[in-house]
Amino acid sequence: MQLGLKILGLATLAAVLGTWGLAQAAQSAGQDMKDAGNATKSAGQDVGHASKKTARKAKHQTKKGAHKAAHKTRQGASKVEDKTAPPQ
Repeated sequence: MQLGLKILGLATLAAVLGTWGLAQAAQSAGQDMKDAGNATKSAGQDVGHASKKTARKAKHQTKKGAHKAAHKTRQGASKVEDKTAPPQ
């Protein structure tokens, strides 16, 4: 009888520990999935910020180039105007 109780006790203990181990593994896997999701979200935000920064830089450079070209055009126009003005 004692041996039967010991075997039953060991079987129960193994079942409880096995269930606890599975619960821990499931919780760990869930946390890993959360971490992976957060990493993906963070990477997406970084890409979004980088593309915004690039777009802002491109817009600024385009504006700067247009301003520079307009200035050169005005300079050229005033030179032509000076050359075509009647002598005094």
